[in-house]
Amino acid sequence: MKKTFFTCLTVCLTLLSCSKNGVEGVRTSEDSSRLSHGMIVLGERLNNPYTVENVRDAYTGVYPTRSSSDIQTTHLYVRFLPKTEADFRTLEAYGVSLLDHPMDYRIVQDGDYYHDPQLPQEQITWQYAVVDKAFHFPSGVYYEVIDECCLTENLSYTRAMEGVDWAAVEKEAYRISGNEQMYEACFTKAGEVQPTGRITICDPDYLSGRPVGLSGVRIMTNIFVKFATTYTDRDGYYTIPKKYNGKPYYRVVFKNEKGFAIGFNWVLVPASVSTLGKNGPEGLDYCITRDSDYELFTRGIVNNAAYEYFNRCDKSDLDIALPPSNLRFWMFKHLNVSSAVMLQQGAFYYSTLIGNTLGEYTKLLELFSPDITIGTKDYGQPYHIYASVVHEMAHASHFSSVGTGYWDIYIKDILEGYVRSGFTDPYGNGTEENAGYCAVGEMWAYYLSSKLFEDRYHKGFATFGSGNWFYPQILASLGERGFSPNDIFSVLTEGVHDCEKLKNALIEKFPSRRQVVEQVFERYE
Repeated sequence: MKKTFFTCLTVCLTLLSCSKNGVEGVRTSEDSSRLSHGMIVLGERLNNPYTVENVRDAYTGVYPTRSSSDIQTTHLYVRFLPKTEADFRTLEAYGVSLLDHPMDYRIVQDGDYYHDPQLPQEQITWQYAVVDKAFHFPSGVYYEVIDECCLTENLSYTRAMEGVDWAAVEKEAYRISGNEQMYEACFTKAGEVQPTGRITICDPDYLSGRPVGLSGVRIMTNIFVKFATTYTDRDGYYTIPKKYNGKPYYRVVFKNEKGFAIGFNWVLVPASVSTLGKNGPEGLDYCITRDSDYELFTRGIVNNAAYEYFNRCDKSDLDIALPPSNLRFWMFKHLNVSSAVMLQQGAFYYSTLIGNTLGEYTKLLELFSPDITIGTKDYGQPYHIYASVVHEMAHASHFSSVGTGYWDIYIKDILEGYVRSGFTDPYGNGTEENAGYCAVGEMWAYYLSSKLFEDRYHKGFATFGSGNWFYPQILASLGERGFSPNDIFSVLTEGVHDCEKLKNALIEKFPSRRQVVEQVFERYE
């Protein structure tokens, strides 16, 4: 059922589209050369060495004269079963970091996602987490406690227990839990270290292909339930807030610190995950290239384009409205079209046009509704993906200004244009009832994406979309004559939904530049 749903959804989002526009490691293990993007394959369940029972037995084994009661529960290893996107948001609001696969099973083949075989494919799968023993579980989200655990790092009561060699206790816990071979194979003799590193990406057309940071993405590490997360900074550097003396699994989660998420792994989860394999505790440096890994590369290009856009909305630069912070991106590798349908923000999913297209699957769309879809078929030319992302982000800023009522009319006009044209042209010819919405929205998005594209790549391209009836070069010409992006955006209000209203709003806002505005608009009338 899930595959049929996504087939229908792909067709629907193609109709809604509005713009036509490898891993190389420095410190990597043998696992990192075998990146897999399929479903994780699990083997047998392992005996978790960090359970209170195992740590107590290990503690008294190393220190026979001490009491096992010294060892207390510090954390709970749990699993949640979210039913909706709202459940995910609730857990995130409680500060819970989630994995979609259990942490106490042998991983036979790593991958980007897992779905419990006992659950229907169209249902959200179990989500696993480690929480503090005092964690207050949110009402309404089903959960199960798998193990009570003792994780001793940075805890006041373990610091007060003088003379305890916790590394020796940990090693003994691995032995008595039957994981001694894993310990000997994976753990180092150098003692615990805090993983640090840098994740970078090379866009061959930007900065002569020099690596730049993969900005603001979440990095996850774990050995069993010894689990930690952090974010990369703007330049891709990260420091994991936990020490390891073994080889943890490293994963990049495309939930950005700016709030947006890049999803659609053929599973119903908010953010895509790219596994980097099991690597050393000192940290991992990765440089992602166009020639190495498709999924990780395209996710990285989309991530950095969106991150950069959020930064450029600042008052010191573009000075325009930010898109909604919780934007949801979905990526489609077999499409080269993109869209800003803003479904998660409350726009349009209830429309009968979508209902008629998806039928019984319409409710599933509500689970993790995308705001922006990006076609990555042209990933061989990453600047095409960049242009698509900033075009749709420009739409998202416009949405922040005008709201869902405006957007419903706008997207309905786009979809109806596709239907009228036999699915070849979303824009119509300008005579349709609500063509003005299309004109204003697309003029703005093409103008701004052209500007940001030129700022980044310096390719000297003409204004994108200049062959269309709504002439985005009108705004480009205004820009050449001193109008800033903020000047133009400041008049993109709910009442401005055709070219004449746009012209009048500019004249009213900037009366001293009336002649410039009139001359530019008249040139294209």
